[in-house]
Amino acid sequence: MEKIAIIIPAYNEEKRIAKTLEEYGKFFMNLKKTGKIDSEILVVINNTNDNTEEIVKKYQKKYKIISYLNFKQGGKGFAITEGFKKVLKNEKIKLIGFVDADMATLPSAYYELVKNIGAYDGIIASRYIPGAKVNPRQSMKRVLVSRVFNFLIRCLFLMNYRDTQCGAKIFKRKTLAQIIEHLGITQWAYDIDLLYQIKRKNLKLREFPTIWSDKEYSKINIKKAGTNMVLGVIRLRILYSPIKSFIKLYDNFVDGILK
Repeated sequence: MEKIAIIIPAYNEEKRIAKTLEEYGKFFMNLKKTGKIDSEILVVINNTNDNTEEIVKKYQKKYKIISYLNFKQGGKGFAITEGFKKVLKNEKIKLIGFVDADMATLPSAYYELVKNIGAYDGIIASRYIPGAKVNPRQSMKRVLVSRVFNFLIRCLFLMNYRDTQCGAKIFKRKTLAQIIEHLGITQWAYDIDLLYQIKRKNLKLREFPTIWSDKEYSKINIKKAGTNMVLGVIRLRILYSPIKSFIKLYDNFVDGILK
């Protein structure tokens, strides 16, 4: 029976992590009992100052497939990379993925990625290709910001994906083993870095339509997040260019803008 490790980065998730672990724990335990797929759910707590760890411990006892790591350092990218490093030590795990802690992607939708990875080196959930369902519907402003950002990524990195930011992705073990040492800690451009490293290795990813519900729909500061993401992506492009020696100059320039 094939085995997958699902990494869930968790920063101050005491209000949402319980439902996520209940649903994912129950769903993937049932899949294991029916012989469809074995699984491990690894929660990577990072820089948390709430009760996230206590809640995770509770569900660790309820569902034996759940385990966790706890770091003082923060950042989603850092958490996911540390999760990758941990599960890569287990050679029995053939698929390794991550999903956001907010239940925007239901476990049934995540399992669709598992079933459709096929011969590809990885598969990423997409909200912007035919067949995808998004509920509630995003505002015109948010869709516009997303499409402009995606256009920027296409131009800078020549990656033909419609949705690089959806928080549900799965990769073959051999894929991550080839790129893990090249991943940096890029808070606002981690997904881009991850996908670009895979592109540089000439590996193939499948973009697959998903069912997605934005649990933070009314709370996101689009202007602030959008600005940080654009600056992060430009920084990443500089790092992988002949002018990478100017990165400190760029960082100083950005610091001046954000002050």
